Amino acid sequence: MSTREEIRRPARALPFWMSLGMIPIAVLGAVAGGWTVVLLPVYGWVMVTVLDGVLGLNEDQPDTQTPEADLFWYRLITLIWFPVQFVTIYAMIWWVTHTDHLSTLETVVLFFGVGVISGTIGLVYAHELMHQKNRLERWMADLLLGTVLYSHFRSEHLLVHHLWVGTPRDAVTARYNEGFHRYFVRVLRDCPRSAWKAERMKLARAGRTVWHRSNPFWHYAALQGGCLLLAFLIGGWAGLGLFAFQAFVAVWQLELTNYVEHYGLTREYRGEGRYEHVLPRHSWNATQKASNWLLINLQRHSDHHYKPDRRFPLLQTYSEDEAPQLPFGYPAMTAMAMIPPLWRRRMNPRVRAWRRRYYPQVEDWKPYNKGLNPMPRGSV
Repeated sequence: MSTREEIRRPARALPFWMSLGMIPIAVLGAVAGGWTVVLLPVYGWVMVTVLDGVLGLNEDQPDTQTPEADLFWYRLITLIWFPVQFVTIYAMIWWVTHTDHLSTLETVVLFFGVGVISGTIGLVYAHELMHQKNRLERWMADLLLGTVLYSHFRSEHLLVHHLWVGTPRDAVTARYNEGFHRYFVRVLRDCPRSAWKAERMKLARAGRTVWHRSNPFWHYAALQGGCLLLAFLIGGWAGLGLFAFQAFVAVWQLELTNYVEHYGLTREYRGEGRYEHVLPRHSWNATQKASNWLLINLQRHSDHHYKPDRRFPLLQTYSEDEAPQLPFGYPAMTAMAMIPPLWRRRMNPRVRAWRRRYYPQVEDWKPYNKGLNPMPRGSV
């Protein structure tokens, strides 16, 4: 276990700042063009996966009683990321719409890389920030979500996913044998209306209608509209299109991650709309060192769902006896998920082994596979 003295040292937090390495790579691609525009995806997927293989696993267990004041250098990277990402996105839009040395293909690949920044880093940081009680951090989360046109994710994640993960009510729990591409269409269709429904129910419990100013969807619309308007003012229709493209790439990466995190893992149905409590075994765990640095310990997802308010430096990891383990970190696993036959060949045996270990009493898995079990009590 790491002592509090070790955790508070800036040097211990420094690896979690590796996300900043993406910014000069983006600038290089914008200025030099050519083959350099592919460096951002290479950094985010290939290099980090190679580092995982070289550096191995991190099974350190931080002291969960560490006071928040000792986590300053960890929190700082998440707090400064919105201005970094904001400037990067809009500076890139200005640059490519006011210069002519990049071809159309180079521009598209460059903005795919910008989407890697706003998805791989921005949305992961937004996820960390939205779970905090501090108003500034929650605002930073909303601003980051606005830059990828996915503001409803906050409502869906906090009011639906964490309550109903592993049940039919949670759209982002990937079903057994469900390929990513089919899953992606499903969550794009279902999650916005699921988030709206959750906020409507929350307002109704307070005696308010959806038209009340406290409905966060008005706030979401204003932020997203402002981001779109600024892209248009800076880069015209081309700038607006490039902004929307990087947002799509970011959302695609987020949902790839969501797909990996809970694929095939379901909570046992116990009758009358009741499901077992969420446990570490209902999320895939990964302890690869470099990818956890880049993704601020998101891969310690079993503990995040078990203790959602725990800040990322203090998340615990679990052994194979306590939680199912991914064979690789998220960069490699999300790449694998894009090829459904390869994904099924690697992951379906792991899901079946998980079922035998934890739920030998369940004889019929078809309702779980198809999301046909009854909705959880209180979720509709």
